[in-house]
Amino acid sequence: MTLGAGSPITRRVAVYTDITDEALEAFLARYALGRPRAFKGIAEGVENSNFLLETDTGRYILTVYERRVRQEELPFFLDLMQWLAARGFPGALPIADREGRLLNSLEAKPAAIVAFLPGLSVRRPKVTHCGEAGEGLAWLHRAAEGFAGRRTNDLGQGAWAGLFAPHAAAAEALEPGLAALIARDLADLARLWPAGLPEGIVHADFFPDNVFFIDDRFAGAIDFYFAAWDALAYDLAVALNAWCFTRGGVFEAAKARAMIAGYERRRALSSAERAALPILARGAAMRFFITRLADWGATPPGSLVQPKDPLEYARKLDAHRRGLSLSMASA
Repeated sequence: MTLGAGSPITRRVAVYTDITDEALEAFLARYALGRPRAFKGIAEGVENSNFLLETDTGRYILTVYERRVRQEELPFFLDLMQWLAARGFPGALPIADREGRLLNSLEAKPAAIVAFLPGLSVRRPKVTHCGEAGEGLAWLHRAAEGFAGRRTNDLGQGAWAGLFAPHAAAAEALEPGLAALIARDLADLARLWPAGLPEGIVHADFFPDNVFFIDDRFAGAIDFYFAAWDALAYDLAVALNAWCFTRGGVFEAAKARAMIAGYERRRALSSAERAALPILARGAAMRFFITRLADWGATPPGSLVQPKDPLEYARKLDAHRRGLSLSMASA
């Protein structure tokens, strides 16, 4: 909604956190962004409350951090976003307040403002989008080189068995026999997980809704709140799962070939990384199956966001279980 000069800020639909007019005005007073002109919730994502903010000086995204994001880790994410922007990577630049702070508090929760990033995400990526996204991911990996911050990937392979255990009954309720299949997968992943691959900062959530395009060219990436230090090829495996399957679980090899080729335009994969892609992709499918399963019944009533279907990733796991070879896709 657009506000005229002198108009009161009208009530907005909540995402997770409902922000009062008074709280918003007090929060924005800390910044040199001018008067608010429009403010509305964004019905995307499942982790945080995101709002599109328009002021006298431009368009921004205001994020109120909820749920999994730990407040002590927020400086890592915001500093990383600043680092990437300073090195020319097109991401959302955090905005400092009048005292130079990137992180503040809104409705008793941590909150930050980032610059609006132009472009559009694609719901049904084409082969060309996959190639561009692959190159964008390698660009991110290169731009992050030298960043001093470190964060362990707390949703990495070592955490999966423990994360799944409380939700085994929910998996069985979704599909009889699924809990036992997942338990066997977890044992396989623990036994086969590769070590010694090149590591660096990974995005860890490089999904189509977090990648923007302009005229079908990569225009930037957002939502760095799972970023961590991990195997770089694991990040590519996350993206291959997210971009190169149909919703029915059918692997689209042409998209995978385009994504890997695009990635290698900026960063060549080692032979060990290529060989590890199938098990890394199986593990990436496990990670998103488990977190979607955990979220399935946990989204608050009345939220704009909708939980994502864990069975989509159960189908991808099944494709990997049946011997899908992503190493062949890269040939």
